[in-house]
Amino acid sequence: MILAAETFGPLETAGPALVWLVVVTFVFVECAIILGLFLPGDSMLLTAGVVLAAHHSGAAQVWALAVGAMVAAIAGNQVGYVIGHRRGHHLIARRNGRYLNAANLRKVNVLLDRYGFWAVLIARWIPWVRTLSPLVAGAARMNHTRYTIASTIGAILWAPVLLLVGFYFGEYLERVSWLLPTVLAVMAAVLVVGTVLGVRQYRIEMARPAVDVEIADVDPD
Repeated sequence: MILAAETFGPLETAGPALVWLVVVTFVFVECAIILGLFLPGDSMLLTAGVVLAAHHSGAAQVWALAVGAMVAAIAGNQVGYVIGHRRGHHLIARRNGRYLNAANLRKVNVLLDRYGFWAVLIARWIPWVRTLSPLVAGAARMNHTRYTIASTIGAILWAPVLLLVGFYFGEYLERVSWLLPTVLAVMAAVLVVGTVLGVRQYRIEMARPAVDVEIADVDPD
């Protein structure tokens, strides 16, 4: 991530393009595959918004990226659903896994069975559930139309909102000359460290013995 356009002159023109790449990739991965369990998606969106504010990108560009993030989230949800559906009623957990364990998969399965549409909608705001929900929904044979509507609404209320909050928060910080670079440096450091630790935790988790978890069909109503 770029700490400030003035600090990294050579990256000044590449900054917005890099932000686009990071945001779209992070959002898609977090919503589609298991690696997303360990990525700091919420803080990434907030940081990206602040970065765009520091670059004086303008509202038009940040709104365009908000739409791009929303599309990436919707696409990631569909990929996750298809992966779960193709695996049938069985998903692979990890023995003693921190997030990818049998207990968490069953919790998501119970949430979908009890609350269906609303569970998918609310899951968007719970990091580990956000990644597991599409996989479990597919494996549990949740009605695809209902799932798509709920996950799309959730995507609209998640990715663009956090990105725009970060952007307008960054514009507010610009009123104090030293405050924006300082806050941005801290946020970028947290994001980088969180990503590195997350990838490391993913490697540790996937090295643990696999556990086959049977997922029950959810109530179609």
